[in-house]
Amino acid sequence: MVVIDAKLACDASPRVSSSTRFAGMELDMRIWRRIAISVIAIFAFYQLGLQFVNMTGNFLMMLLIAWLVSIAMEPVVSWFEVRGKKRGLGAGAVIIGLIVFLILFFATLGGLMFSQLSAAVAAAPDVITSATAWINATFDLNLDSTKILEQLNINSVDTTSLATNLAGGLLTVISSIFTFLFDFLTIMVFAFYFSADAHRVRRSIASWLPAEKQKIFLTVWEIAVKKTGGFVISRVVLASISAVAHAIFFAAAGIPYWLPMGIFAGIAGQFIPSVGTYVGIIFPALFTLGDDPIKVVYIVLFASVYQQIENYVIGPRISRATMDLHPAIGLGSAFIGVAIFGTIGAFIGVPIVAGIIAVASTYGKRHELISELSLDNGIEASAD
Repeated sequence: MVVIDAKLACDASPRVSSSTRFAGMELDMRIWRRIAISVIAIFAFYQLGLQFVNMTGNFLMMLLIAWLVSIAMEPVVSWFEVRGKKRGLGAGAVIIGLIVFLILFFATLGGLMFSQLSAAVAAAPDVITSATAWINATFDLNLDSTKILEQLNINSVDTTSLATNLAGGLLTVISSIFTFLFDFLTIMVFAFYFSADAHRVRRSIASWLPAEKQKIFLTVWEIAVKKTGGFVISRVVLASISAVAHAIFFAAAGIPYWLPMGIFAGIAGQFIPSVGTYVGIIFPALFTLGDDPIKVVYIVLFASVYQQIENYVIGPRISRATMDLHPAIGLGSAFIGVAIFGTIGAFIGVPIVAGIIAVASTYGKRHELISELSLDNGIEASAD
């Protein structure tokens, strides 16, 4: 009886037909096929993206620089716009003014700068050798100048060839590196269009967003342009003042190759945060060390005094309407910019991060500190 009931139970249990199992296997195969196709498609688009970036990387970099230039032009262009003038007129005035300034600069000081720069490049191996010998004799070290030159990839053949090209002046440089002129004109053209058609570009991007997102986009755009533009233009003004001050001091103190050294010190001091001032005087000090070591002390003293004057007198007046970056954040952004964009990243990484922080500080939510973290309580506790 038990055997019969068991048999009946087995007969009564539902059975999966072969057609149902086949349909399930077919469904599983379709899912795996879709997954495989999706993975292949993602990989293919990834490879195409890499190829696109590799092929157009230089052009994309120029667009980024042009965008930063257009942002730096915004205060002047806005000044024209407020007075009823077209944005194109203001953008054109800034571009033409910049080109005229560069032409006048190279016409008056270009020959001197390139001749000094070529002499400095040619003298680099001997300078490093003499500086190494002075350091060994002064600090009783045993540094090998030959190994240092090899690590820096500096040799007399390459430096002599480069010095010969630089000695020909601006026309020789442009004729041998024609892409420099083409890239510069490309940046200026796109900077003009970015600035002149800023409102049209903003409306075009906003048209892809819903109404509630358009308000957020408008706020982000205005903050980025105002803060980042103010930051860039303040850095440019401070770099120009610093370059002039350092060049005048180097010339008066008899520092070799004072013009390119002064320009480098001014630019490095503003666009390489925290350590930029010291990076800017490394080369003047190195080229002076083997000739007259006491002048190195003069260079360090001048740079230290100028840095204090800039921090407490010049800088606050120029950067009053712009944002301040913490030195650690600025230095980190410069390093990240170099890692992503190369050498130019040291200069464009800082303003990009400045714009990101400006937007984040507007939409970021902050909370009140608990009593244990209060500054007043910490001071009272330390006083006790």
